[in-house]
Amino acid sequence: MAHVVALDLPAGPGFVEALQRTWDLGGAAFPLDQRLPAAERARTLATIAPTHVIGADQEVRSLDGGRTTEDGDALVMATSGTTGHPKGVVLTHDAVAASAEATSAVVGADPATDTWLSCLPLAHIGGLSVITRALHTGTKLMVHERFDAAAVIGAAADGVTLVSLVTRALAEVDPALFRFVVIGGAAPPPDRPSNVLATYGMTETGSGIVYERRPIDGAELRIDEDEQIFVRGPMLLRAYRTATDDIDPKDSDGWFRTGDLGTFNDDGSLRVFGRSGEVVATGGEKVWPERTERRIAQLASVAEVAVTGRPHPDWGHELVALVVPATGATVSLDEIRDHVRAELPIWYAPRALVIVDALPRTALGKIKRHELPALAEQA
Repeated sequence: MAHVVALDLPAGPGFVEALQRTWDLGGAAFPLDQRLPAAERARTLATIAPTHVIGADQEVRSLDGGRTTEDGDALVMATSGTTGHPKGVVLTHDAVAASAEATSAVVGADPATDTWLSCLPLAHIGGLSVITRALHTGTKLMVHERFDAAAVIGAAADGVTLVSLVTRALAEVDPALFRFVVIGGAAPPPDRPSNVLATYGMTETGSGIVYERRPIDGAELRIDEDEQIFVRGPMLLRAYRTATDDIDPKDSDGWFRTGDLGTFNDDGSLRVFGRSGEVVATGGEKVWPERTERRIAQLASVAEVAVTGRPHPDWGHELVALVVPATGATVSLDEIRDHVRAELPIWYAPRALVIVDALPRTALGKIKRHELPALAEQA
């Protein structure tokens, strides 16, 4: 059995050193989010139950109550998904290698000429996979503690050619500075440059498993009659980890239910509607909030938007738009409804509008859907 080692230190060369040392000693690394408040930190540690910890001094210390993991495991990642409750995702060395090789092939990463920049939170697979990809392929690597636009621009001048960013960062960094920019998390802009690659994936898939709507090498996609998206491949998680047990969420044929809904376009590419639990049933019709959000986001008066449902006595649920107005702009419900109805069915048009100062988001820019209903009650 292998130790599970919590890496309790910020992003930087010291983190990479601790990760490599953990692997060299046969352990599985658990990146502990440095931004967690005390209560959430304790909750996460109790869920993951690491056996050891490495702090900023690089000393390895034992922890009481920890639980070992299987030999061959490389990472244990804490993820809350859309529920807000932490759980552990176990990825093996084979899974990490499969993801690293397939995603490197998409961008044609050349260890002799390319350099990856890591500037996203390492407690998230989107950030950590940049490091594991570089380590596995022997590609040069630069690690920033956090995203800073000026520092990212400076990294390009210092030779960085490949970077992973969140969508919102594209407004602050010129993608032309890099050979490729990989983005995930929030919905990608439709008019992005050709060197900006949109990905679809999650912690359970070891990072992006679909690039530009097509699966990476070794990955398979399946959509059932209820529009549920399933994935299969060597980069998938081995199990979910609790303090006492491991639970394999894949079926007997290796398929993992993502919890997302989608379909295949005529050309075979993937179209993702959103999380199955996020579908809003209103007046007998189904609405995927992201379709409405993309349409509303086209308005110049809107800086940010999220759409959710709230209970309604006649409709079952009614659609509510939560909007952060653009600076100096005024947003009206009529404007939003008219704009949506011009392109989408009428049931995609919100029936209520809430103006907010900011939307709740994760560190990677994803909207925290489980927090939206409370905001919707303000309408």
